[in-house]
Amino acid sequence: MSYVTDDERGERACPFCVARQQAAELPGLIVHAGALAYVVLNLYPYNNGHLLVLPYRHAAELEELDTDEASALMALVVDSQAVLRRALAPDGFNIGMNLGSAAGAGIPGHVHFHVVPRWSGDTSFMPVTADVKVLPETLEQTRDRIARAWGG
Repeated sequence: MSYVTDDERGERACPFCVARQQAAELPGLIVHAGALAYVVLNLYPYNNGHLLVLPYRHAAELEELDTDEASALMALVVDSQAVLRRALAPDGFNIGMNLGSAAGAGIPGHVHFHVVPRWSGDTSFMPVTADVKVLPETLEQTRDRIARAWGG
């Protein structure tokens, strides 16, 4: 609801700002909660298993992160790739970030990495001709598989 509702100042709340304790309880689509950052399934995935790796602290730019936060993010990106290999056996990955609206960031105020598993032939005619994506399972099923592979 925080994504579609306004906070008390009349501004849209950041959907990525979660308390560390909240993330540790693994609510919703969160698959792993670290000390300085967490990993969540993308609510609007490009592919099955599309993960976002985010710091708890609200920061719009990489240079706003301290060294420990930046290191924690990169470690979770590496861990995410290993976990997705175990859980979903993809053929490859797209890993990256979009910084700022002009670069395509859907939520430009909170820096985050995308970790997208890819399979040979996963781009079919459906997104090209029908502008739809076909996912082989629900987000909740995917979340459970990834959380189990993470050890949670």
